[in-house]
Amino acid sequence: MRAIAILTGRNLRLFFRDRAGVFFSLLSALILIALYALFLGNLQVDNLTERFPAADSGDIHWFVNAWVFAGITTITTLTTALAALTVFVDDRASGRFSDFLVSPIRRVELILGYLSSSFLISLTMTLIVVVVGQVYLLTQGSAIMTPGEATKTLGYVILSSLAFAALSSFVATFLRSSGAFAALSTVVGTIIGFLAGAYIPVGTLPNEIVNGINTLPFAQSAMLIREPMTAQALESLTGGEGRALDAVKTFYGISASVGDLEITPGFAAGVLVAVFVVFAALGTRQLALRIR
Repeated sequence: MRAIAILTGRNLRLFFRDRAGVFFSLLSALILIALYALFLGNLQVDNLTERFPAADSGDIHWFVNAWVFAGITTITTLTTALAALTVFVDDRASGRFSDFLVSPIRRVELILGYLSSSFLISLTMTLIVVVVGQVYLLTQGSAIMTPGEATKTLGYVILSSLAFAALSSFVATFLRSSGAFAALSTVVGTIIGFLAGAYIPVGTLPNEIVNGINTLPFAQSAMLIREPMTAQALESLTGGEGRALDAVKTFYGISASVGDLEITPGFAAGVLVAVFVVFAALGTRQLALRIR
């Protein structure tokens, strides 16, 4: 355990020492903030104003802001988990694995060091985003999450960070250079917002595409995180009216289904657990094969 802690600490220091790398790990989240600040936010406000003409303007802005930050939170769990593994790619490209192999460190400890640092970086950066989002809501005169909602959000963030750290560790094992890793990070950062339904609400897309997106763990993670982060704003916006509440949840990806199959929070959480278990095992195997 001591060796794993030392290796994890070493990987954390290398990641956070590279300020440009830290910045680019958050680039997708920053792009989403910019898009909503410039024009997408107004589109959602106008859409909800048309659907709920009697709703208070403050409630509409509250919901849109909470929904946007929930999407940013989801994106960050994946992009930062992947960015953390730049240390692994650099170690592989520079031949440092040879140095590790002649040290008393066991291969499994080395592997767990990369996985642990990826998870911790994802969790840390995502929680910072959550706090920033809550502070922003306060500055806009909106209420923040209750302790119960914050606890639920924390649990979903931990689960998502674990799942996407495992997924990222598996993907990173196929990369042999920093250039390839940078290209992959760019592609992932570009498409994850669409796959998580963060750039535009899934309700604007054809049903076939929505069904495809909802089968992916990214959309299910987003669904889980959105529920507690938007709960109060959604209740205030719709007045708790059942049909309106369900319609907004479906349109904005707070609830999801694939065809006639409803995706419950328990099912979505189970999918993320399965992603963690499967890709942690596959990633560990691949890492062991690459560390030679």
